[in-house]
Amino acid sequence: MDSTVAKKKKATGKKPSKKVPKSLDNISEIRRFFHRNEQPIFFISATNFNLLGIDEWCRNFKYISYIDCFDGRHPNVFVPTEIEHQEFESIEDINVYLLEHKEVIDQIKACKKKPKVVFLMFDARIEKICKELKIDVWFPKAALREKIDHKIETVRIGNAAGVPSVPNVLSQVKSWKHLQEVAKPVGTDLVLQSAFGDSGHTTFFIKTEKDFKRHEKDIVGQGEIKIMKRINNRGSAVEACATKAGTLVGPLMTELVGFKQLTPYRGGWCGNEIFPDAFDEEIREKSRRYTEKFGDQLVKEGYRGYFELDFLIDKDDGEVYLGECNPRVTGASSMTNHAAFAHADAPLFLFHLLEFSNIPFKIDVKELNNRWADSDNIDDWCQMVIKHTDDSVDILTEAPESGIWKLLPDGSVEFDRFDYHRRAVSSDTEAFFLRISNVGDYRYEGADLGILVTRGRAMNKAFQLNPRSKQWIEGIKSKFKATPLPTAEALPISDPAFKIM
Repeated sequence: MDSTVAKKKKATGKKPSKKVPKSLDNISEIRRFFHRNEQPIFFISATNFNLLGIDEWCRNFKYISYIDCFDGRHPNVFVPTEIEHQEFESIEDINVYLLEHKEVIDQIKACKKKPKVVFLMFDARIEKICKELKIDVWFPKAALREKIDHKIETVRIGNAAGVPSVPNVLSQVKSWKHLQEVAKPVGTDLVLQSAFGDSGHTTFFIKTEKDFKRHEKDIVGQGEIKIMKRINNRGSAVEACATKAGTLVGPLMTELVGFKQLTPYRGGWCGNEIFPDAFDEEIREKSRRYTEKFGDQLVKEGYRGYFELDFLIDKDDGEVYLGECNPRVTGASSMTNHAAFAHADAPLFLFHLLEFSNIPFKIDVKELNNRWADSDNIDDWCQMVIKHTDDSVDILTEAPESGIWKLLPDGSVEFDRFDYHRRAVSSDTEAFFLRISNVGDYRYEGADLGILVTRGRAMNKAFQLNPRSKQWIEGIKSKFKATPLPTAEALPISDPAFKIM
């Protein structure tokens, strides 16, 4: 033992206290802190899509992925050699597979400092494995996340925060007749949501008994259901970060929902747009205020860090209603963390990492939120999540590579160059494509083929896909080639449609 330390211990009878980290008092110091970061942090998930680009802001931030979107060419993405495993039924299963893979364990154990990990999805199994591997999860506990992710709980938290939901009743549904009885306060044209799951799979539009019969098995016996009045709405999304200093709020984005060119699921999310005049100032301000209130209430519930809210904006009267809460990073996170405000200050996810780092910091949340809401800090971008929409199963023999693609004058597309930066897109005739499905993969209804990101809008003023978007979608899809399955293999996958992003 060092003699000085020994003398101090002998004199006081106590171990010397640890040095208190210096407080980070402005954005410049926060950026410098992450530029010099020595703490190994891993994002473990099916792909690196959700936190694409964070490694360029945070030193020693790495990705451990199951899908090799970049064919080994991304310097901070590690994809272990595939080994035999049981069929995945969730993204949590994928993460368990990765955490138990020897090559991943070797990567983690090679770190000089105790690693930290972040996930898109995780559960109690994953928390147990992380504890055994002596790595910390930089998110609130899975049990708390699961509780908040419950759509019924979202309504309760919103009510406590003063954030209104679409007029609704919460009830179990026993039959068509029972539904008619319990739904009387909200009418006969209804939207039903079960407690958990992606909106494309757990949202049901019910007006007639025929509609009900079509979805009966997904409604009856599924516990408490959120029964909403159906409104003429536009979907929107906003991401935020609840910190000890307050709730930081990103830009309000429009959502692409249910487009048949992109998804086979009615009501299914399939992309986002961000542009300055997507919503009038009153709606933007109300959404921001509601998000701040909801985030502050989450802190009271014991949650902190990154989250996303879906808002439903009534086109008839302009009312803003709370839709869903996702207590995690989401498919929209790449849009939020690449917005103009992120380049001017810092990506929103950096504040999540800062919150869990235990480094003291001071930020003026009101000032930041006001600045980020300025239209000068909102630029025009869109992303489209392209799924296989045909009711068919085959095996891919060709797949377009990730990188920068060009839209040609005749409406076709061609590969231009490899890149893993969205910012490499120079105009609305170029797009960054992130491939998800590759050669040898099954292509089935609902399979994620890839994500296309480009400048400008995906939709027109009527919020329908514009001609340029349709050309991009058709062009990228045409680059996938497949061979039919032998008859004996016609149904290789029982329920493949779980969320991976």
